[in-house]
Amino acid sequence: MIQTTYSAPVDALLRIGKARIKRWPDYLEKFNLTAIDIPELIRMATDSDLNFASSDSLEVWAPIHAWRALGQLKAEAAIAPLISVFNEMEENEWFREEIQDVFAMIGPASIPELADFLANPSNLFYVRWVSAETLVKICQKYPSTRDACLNVFVKQLEQYPKNSREINGAIICSLLDIEGSEATALMEAAFSAKRVDTSISGDWIDVQQQLGLLTRTEVAELRHYVDAEQVGSKAMKLRDSTIGFGRGVKTFGKGKKRK
Repeated sequence: MIQTTYSAPVDALLRIGKARIKRWPDYLEKFNLTAIDIPELIRMATDSDLNFASSDSLEVWAPIHAWRALGQLKAEAAIAPLISVFNEMEENEWFREEIQDVFAMIGPASIPELADFLANPSNLFYVRWVSAETLVKICQKYPSTRDACLNVFVKQLEQYPKNSREINGAIICSLLDIEGSEATALMEAAFSAKRVDTSISGDWIDVQQQLGLLTRTEVAELRHYVDAEQVGSKAMKLRDSTIGFGRGVKTFGKGKKRK
């Protein structure tokens, strides 16, 4: 049983129980929540005892209801407190999915602190990726913020030699989501340096197609060329690994496997 107490009307969120994924209730109307309740809602949304309560309890759902209400209130005061729990909430799928919508509801005021979180390599990868996806959602909801979000992504990708390959892949995904063709040369440089996790973003051919730089026919031709080149490269490695004196016997070095 959670011992933390909350004042009315916020305390009602402790008793709601399971949240619906798609349809959020109007918390402001249903529970008479107003801007006065923002501090209590922040406390509930970031309460570790609640967030890590028993999965069978009603209370474990309370933070979800609280951060949704903060979004509906467009509570800019919640920006820093919510970001402060990103790392500890990395494995919470509800948080990773819904916090993007919460910040999009709060609005463009979230951009600077999300950008700072994304830029900090000491933060955990998946929530850094969440911060990037959140910036995309803000950009899509508020088109006037596109330049600001684009600049965040470009500034981060400019660090591609120092960034992890995973974060470079995530940034490139975000650039594609906002149609960031202005960063084409920078993305190509990151791929050329082999500093991109292609399992996240796809390879450079995929990215060019998504940017509209290649047609399907051109992609197919390039794929055929790349596949043929890879086969040729493997054949060269096999040839170079052979030794002998005209007897045609192929001997593989210690620890190498036949291909």
